[in-house]
Amino acid sequence: QVRLVESGGGSVQAGDSLRLSCEVSGGRYGRRYMGWFRQPPGQKRAGIALIYPSTGATHYADSVKGRFTISQDDNATLYLQMNDLAPEDTAIYYCASTSAGRLSQPLSPDEYNNWGQGTQVTVSS
Repeated sequence: QVRLVESGGGSVQAGDSLRLSCEVSGGRYGRRYMGWFRQPPGQKRAGIALIYPSTGATHYADSVKGRFTISQDDNATLYLQMNDLAPEDTAIYYCASTSAGRLSQPLSPDEYNNWGQGTQVTVSS
């Protein structure tokens, strides 16, 4: 069983940066893809970045491309570096993993079956 624990959220001003972390343990075969998702107030959860750990390949939603960077270190900890934050980035941020070998919709939450508890990011103008 994969266990995911996010940290690093907080309240910042527009233009600031934050780095989220996700400690990953257990179930190596349950984390063939890993991603970051967010759920703004009153909206559905949506994928923003994913990484394929075996190759390091990454994929981003247009809304964060060029501002956010997903990465993973040798201890399997997942990171999301967020730069130039804006009020519309306010959301609960989740990391997730999947045991699927191939994703038909890589940024769809439905493709992922292991989730962390989430961490709040609030950006004020």
